[in-house]
Amino acid sequence: MALALSVTPTSSSSCVLSRNPSPNFKTTLLNFASPRRIHAINPLHRSFQCLQSPSQHLNTSPFTTSAVTSSSSSQTTELVLQRLVKEFKSLAEPIDRLKWVLRYASLLPPMPDSSRTESNRVMGCTARVWLDAELGQDGKMRFWADSDSDVSKGMCSCLIQLLDSATPEEVMELKTEDLVELNVGLLGGERSRVNTWHNVLVSMQKKTRRLVAEKEGKAPTFETFPSLLLTSDGIEAKGSFAEAQAKYLFPEEARVQQLVKVLKEKKIGVSAHFYMDPEVQGVLTAAQKHWPHIYISDSLIMADAAVKMAKAGCQYITVLGVDFMSENVRAILDQAGFGEVGVYRMSDETIGCSLADAASAPAYLNYLEAASLSPPSLHVVYINTSLETKAFAHELVPTITCTSSNVVQTILQAFADMPELNVWYGPDTYMGANIVKLFQQMTLMTDEEIANIHPKHNLDSIRSLLPRLHYFQEGTCIVHHLFGHEVVERIKYMYCDAFLTAHLEVPGEMFSLAMEAKKRDMGVVGSTQNILDFIKKKVQEAVDRDVDDHLQFVLGTESGMVTSIVAVIRSLLGSSANSKVKVEVVFPVSSDSMSKTTSPKGPSSIKVGDAVLPIVPGVAGGEGCSIHGGCASCPYMKMNSLNSLLKVCQNLPDVENVIGGFKAERFKRQTPQGKLIADVGCEPILHMRHFQANKELPKELLDHVLSREGKR
Repeated sequence: MALALSVTPTSSSSCVLSRNPSPNFKTTLLNFASPRRIHAINPLHRSFQCLQSPSQHLNTSPFTTSAVTSSSSSQTTELVLQRLVKEFKSLAEPIDRLKWVLRYASLLPPMPDSSRTESNRVMGCTARVWLDAELGQDGKMRFWADSDSDVSKGMCSCLIQLLDSATPEEVMELKTEDLVELNVGLLGGERSRVNTWHNVLVSMQKKTRRLVAEKEGKAPTFETFPSLLLTSDGIEAKGSFAEAQAKYLFPEEARVQQLVKVLKEKKIGVSAHFYMDPEVQGVLTAAQKHWPHIYISDSLIMADAAVKMAKAGCQYITVLGVDFMSENVRAILDQAGFGEVGVYRMSDETIGCSLADAASAPAYLNYLEAASLSPPSLHVVYINTSLETKAFAHELVPTITCTSSNVVQTILQAFADMPELNVWYGPDTYMGANIVKLFQQMTLMTDEEIANIHPKHNLDSIRSLLPRLHYFQEGTCIVHHLFGHEVVERIKYMYCDAFLTAHLEVPGEMFSLAMEAKKRDMGVVGSTQNILDFIKKKVQEAVDRDVDDHLQFVLGTESGMVTSIVAVIRSLLGSSANSKVKVEVVFPVSSDSMSKTTSPKGPSSIKVGDAVLPIVPGVAGGEGCSIHGGCASCPYMKMNSLNSLLKVCQNLPDVENVIGGFKAERFKRQTPQGKLIADVGCEPILHMRHFQANKELPKELLDHVLSREGKR
């Protein structure tokens, strides 16, 4: 039965459409300015509630009429949203909108104390916010909320008016973009308060999804991902994989001192990537307190760290990473004048990389040849490639190296300097697609917002560059490839309200999920260092608030990052006496990470059909992972063991050539044009270093690109 109601309140009141918060609702009375103006409402429909107009307190005109026809809940939801938007738009000044939100706060029904639990906390809000929900017998959702901030409470009140007594479909259909117009415009530009709209909505949808699934008996059989829970008192591991990670966070002091002793005696520096096995990272992190020449970083910093250590007197640099990293260290040391400093890998076998292999394949050469035929062209090559690839590419197409932390700025700068340019990115297909998607999203921004990303760009320039931005279609990282559909679906279902972190190399679904979280300041997409900085920032903010809080971070990159993350978190939690903050680091696990083996041993194996699958992440055992790099664990990186490091160090100087196969030799081979690979391959890296230092592309590179155009 439809309900049509038209009212004309006096100048001191405004008719507001709201939902009935009580499942036992029988009759609602509307009182407009006078106790004599009472209207009975059909209990099957939404109720009306009159709010005092802000005109008594603010310099605004009240709404004079509210006419609503409701034949379905979806129509009512849309009307409530339209009314809320209209209210906010009618208030031009931020202080007026703030007062209006505070007025809504006073209308929020009290929340039962039993609902103010940690499990009902809404993550990502500056203030503490609680949200509870139930699915009624009538198939409609009921919500309760509270906050220790009146501003957040007012925002919750608006959302409850919008979605309380709505169908689950209505709740799930509402998008964060629908709330853009509800801009409170808080004084001082407090963005985190504004994000309360989005974070509470995401929590409402998470609870709705689970309640519907439970009622229908279709709840997915998802188990929680393994995680580490950190407090000021210690670390709790959830799941066997997390236990394996935690085991090495507190290494035996004897092992630490054994390594420190040999490093000091022989003046050996260590340059290690974040993705090392937790056993290695645990010992290295502890050893840093006794020997300063140990660096754990992303690939961008590794060569720079080696130069610093050489300047400080280190005679050898041990590189814990894949082969292209040791190649880069060797080449940059030579360029810096430290050719006498020895560089050693951790194996006498190839320590490969799926991305580096993709860039060495014939398909990539074909890609570059196509680029050479389309001047002016610039090849932006990911640093995760061999020196040989960089050299051969640079002779075909002018090339600059990039990392996941600077690739966006590198491309934008290139287009700003050469507007007619063609950019060819490679070899990581996921990162290339994500970069294109990022630029497509920029076409929805204002010129001012785009200028904040790069001052020489606007909407027209971004639209113009997109058709001339190309990326290689056949290269993926085997680690980040694991963050596919299955993992994304589990995250959506169980962790959509958590902080999401994603490396730029992850597949598009995971990228989009993290980008959506980033819009509400609940996510980061970038390099390993970007991820570490984001987590550090969020934990520091929670510690500074000095209230009980539970932060949950989904780690969308290689699991080896956890050692550095845990070290940072423990430092922050330990810096505040009696810190009430809990931080949980979650490891997404894909079933694809499990692989066949001929003779699995021990209890860490399961049988699926006819196949017996081992469950071992790297060195130790854990669910959903395998010796082939599962659970976002790179098998190549795991070739860098602690025993290998000790073996190399103990045999230096290598007088008897015991570890000759471990040495990173200089490239003596030549390019097709007869130049040394070491010299030509270094040029793209040096171009990147110039850009990093000066925020502009080197003139030598620009001239190289434009000279190729002249030969067309």
